Amino acid sequence: MNLKIKLRHLVQALRKSPIPRTHIFEVKTLKEAIFDPNWHFHSEYQLFLVLNGTGTRFIGDNVKHFKNGDITFTGPNLPHLWRSDNEGIASDKSDWSEGIVVYFHENFIGSDLLEKEEMIKLKQLFRKSLRGIDIYGETAEKVNKMLQNLLRLQGFDSVLELLKILNCLSKTNEFEVLASPGYTNTLKEGDTERMNNVYAYIMKNFKKKIAIAELASLTNMTPTSFSRYFKVHSNKTFSDFISEIRIGHACKLLIEKRVNISHACYESGFQTMSNFNRQFKAITNRTPAAYRKEYAMR
Repeated sequence: MNLKIKLRHLVQALRKSPIPRTHIFEVKTLKEAIFDPNWHFHSEYQLFLVLNGTGTRFIGDNVKHFKNGDITFTGPNLPHLWRSDNEGIASDKSDWSEGIVVYFHENFIGSDLLEKEEMIKLKQLFRKSLRGIDIYGETAEKVNKMLQNLLRLQGFDSVLELLKILNCLSKTNEFEVLASPGYTNTLKEGDTERMNNVYAYIMKNFKKKIAIAELASLTNMTPTSFSRYFKVHSNKTFSDFISEIRIGHACKLLIEKRVNISHACYESGFQTMSNFNRQFKAITNRTPAAYRKEYAMR
């Protein structure tokens, strides 16, 4: 790929899906072989529903497995990507990833209006979205239906529906804030491509032991420089990041594949059950058995 094409891809990654000047917001369906795997950020707020597909989701410094029905709300300039499980695997259209995405700017409501007392909860919602929000429970089911209805509406009716969705999100307690309080986006254009390469390599090789030297070589850095670079841009150490990827994969195996705990441990790249159990509880606040039991009851 020549330099001009690379630069164009970088610009597209950083300025994804601009809203037409003639519209207040943009809503559309995504149906692709995989969701966009590029680590990117943009100035719009983004509301995203997964209709079909599984994989690993990165939002700021948060890493989590995604599945059908997941709904996230992310604020401006918060880096994110959805890396589908079937990336690199040939599949027919029935297996393609599918979702609904909404983009809008905060000023579509008006800065003066947001300062009014009636808008306090909405303003708080926007503030929380700067770290990314995961919606669950009955709220997720309700917003799922509203988003699908939004696709069918036009004109002012569509604006009212979007406002109803935001109002619903602003009132619920069924949410989890994703990126950590100390997370700050320090990425520049060149970093997005470099971090994409790093994430792609990790996702392909996380089941085996990955040496820092391998990724240092991939990014043309020394091991020490890479460790420092990675921690600055991901807000965590490389070893902690690998553990989160492995535990996310183990969660998927326990819930979707219904494998036993021992199989999930070794299939996710852990060498001992004791380390697996310790890391699992540290990341999910549950034991593997408790985690599987909790999801079996849903």
